[in-house]
Amino acid sequence: MQQFKVIGIMSGSSLDGADLCYAEFTLENDAWTYNNLLGETIPYNPGWQHRLEQAGVGQAEDFIRMHIEYGQFLAGIVNSFIAKHQLKVDLIASHGHTIFHQPNHRFTCQVGDGASLYALTGIPTVTDFRNVDLALGGQGAPLVPVGERDLFDHYGMFLNLGGIANLSIFDKSNKILAYDICPCNLPLNILCEKYYNKKFDEDGLISSRGKLNNEILETLKGLKYFHEAPPKSLGREFILGEYLEAVEAFSVSPEDKLHTLTHHSTDEISKAINRHRGHSRESNVLVTGGGVYNQFFMEILKNKCEAPLIIPPSMIIEFKEALIFAYLGILRVTNKTNALSSVTNASSDSIGGALWG
Repeated sequence: MQQFKVIGIMSGSSLDGADLCYAEFTLENDAWTYNNLLGETIPYNPGWQHRLEQAGVGQAEDFIRMHIEYGQFLAGIVNSFIAKHQLKVDLIASHGHTIFHQPNHRFTCQVGDGASLYALTGIPTVTDFRNVDLALGGQGAPLVPVGERDLFDHYGMFLNLGGIANLSIFDKSNKILAYDICPCNLPLNILCEKYYNKKFDEDGLISSRGKLNNEILETLKGLKYFHEAPPKSLGREFILGEYLEAVEAFSVSPEDKLHTLTHHSTDEISKAINRHRGHSRESNVLVTGGGVYNQFFMEILKNKCEAPLIIPPSMIIEFKEALIFAYLGILRVTNKTNALSSVTNASSDSIGGALWG
């Protein structure tokens, strides 16, 4: 029997904060289980939010400084989390925050210096999970299907509604297809901030007041990404670039833009779910991520989907990805595969992550 006490750290493209998830993992009879789950989201103050938003532009020296200081920031919140809950921790597994993701050029970049995390916490730390897969010609994403396979086995599909919506499908022989479907919370949040000075559209109330604009909808549907076959993955560059530029080219009300974005995302998500439901090992879909709390979005999505959408307890809704990266860290330190070529289209499976300490 093996046991690990791990903190997983995840920061998504929606920039709402850093998710910390503690869990105790046990390997027994070739199966991993977890218990004593704790989670907390540490919101970014305006300074950190601005630095992370702007990290893709500017001088190289500024970028490196931010990378180091963000690692120090993560170490500080981890130390506080440990002290608050009086935890003993064997390992930290940090996804970091994605600044660049361009798999066609074989690079990705998640900031949050692992050396700083290790030095300031004294706990061995795994970072840079995606880079080996990229070097092998893969997308570097998604990686969470490994954890979905090993930790959650009662669902046929897994939908995460974060800044980007991604889907994992397990077929009847347990083969996995997983990919990023479309932008989700991120463009909605950006337009809310721009037009209403709000971080997000609570319950989708603003979106619900708008009307569908078919010209915008058809323009978005025509973008090349939505006609490419998986495996495929999205980066912030696409959303801030051609996706939102296509929306902002139209002179319609902000409410109509938000409403239309909601319909585009739910169209793409439901199309993917409906296409795969007959081939998945179970008919149900586990739905997690902050988009679950957008009531208007979820009402529309449920009406379009032909498969049952299962909403788990809030701890799993909010911390499933951080939990899975904690698990991927264990696989790294035990020299087990944590990136699947069948999912990412790399030339081979791999063991990804840089170990500090």
